[in-house]
Amino acid sequence: MEWQRREGRHSLPWQGTRDPYRIWLSEVMLQQTRVETVIRYYERFLARWPSVADLAVASVDEVLALWSGLGYYARGRNVHRAAREVRDRFGGEFPRRFEDLATLPGIGRSTAAAIAVFASGERRAILDGNVRRVLARHAAIEGDPSTSAAIARFWEIAEARLPERGIERYTQGMMDLGAGVCLARNPRCPLCPVRADCVARAESRIDELPGKRRRAERPRRQVSMLVVLAHGEVLLEKRPPTGIWGGMWSLPEIDAGAKPAAALETRWGIRAAEVRALEPFEHAFTHFTLEVQPWRIEAHGTRAIARDKGATWMSLQDLGGAALPSPVRRLLASIA
Repeated sequence: MEWQRREGRHSLPWQGTRDPYRIWLSEVMLQQTRVETVIRYYERFLARWPSVADLAVASVDEVLALWSGLGYYARGRNVHRAAREVRDRFGGEFPRRFEDLATLPGIGRSTAAAIAVFASGERRAILDGNVRRVLARHAAIEGDPSTSAAIARFWEIAEARLPERGIERYTQGMMDLGAGVCLARNPRCPLCPVRADCVARAESRIDELPGKRRRAERPRRQVSMLVVLAHGEVLLEKRPPTGIWGGMWSLPEIDAGAKPAAALETRWGIRAAEVRALEPFEHAFTHFTLEVQPWRIEAHGTRAIARDKGATWMSLQDLGGAALPSPVRRLLASIA
């Protein structure tokens, strides 16, 4: 705690507040995302929706549009759902207690604990990736850190080390220690305030801990994306509410190997005047890698109206405000 007071982070935009809405927003955005990336999204969200009541009346399209580029879009959908549940179940008052927080969509044990700590000083342990790395090295927790046995051990150690007082500074200190000193690669051990009794340092096992996760080979999937253009507009399709890029607007997809022009006319009644293959690309998801072959298609004659209810034409000049997945946005930016 003393180290955090002297050396820790104190100027992040979500620090210095007890507002559980702001703390929640930052904690969800910080899941698997770097602080530097989160800051601009966090500030944009608060400028657009300064309270949970404001966010609750937004549409999921609006939320996903502002979330676009932050990744892990299920978080954006859960943010929208949670805001509405706070409105409906808690009368618009964002909860502060761990037990209430843990019932909201997208809030797990560690996130609920972090919000409760910073919003009300509740004495709870957290276990984000940075804290887990600190504990793995300092307490020499071995093996695959993703197993149920290892996770149970992490929680046991994390809870046993909680201070009786100063939980906010202690929690922030653990986060700061993992983020700035106990790094995954090239940790800055000489700067560590707990180096004297760190088991990994004493036994020269810093590179071994935490242990490696057992990862199955990531499968690969192939798909073709259709960039259908007409009069400065592009055809977009609404994705299903669940699954990858759920609820976002994206380019129409067909099976890899299918003929783009024939698929376009069969599915949407749009004739192709010109079809050209674009540079293929890959996009890595958590559990698989998507191989994409994009096709640029100029629609024949006047702009056709898409038959599908979940499809729309959008001006290439208006794509900045649309809820598009990052790779789709980059693809369209390259041809706009």
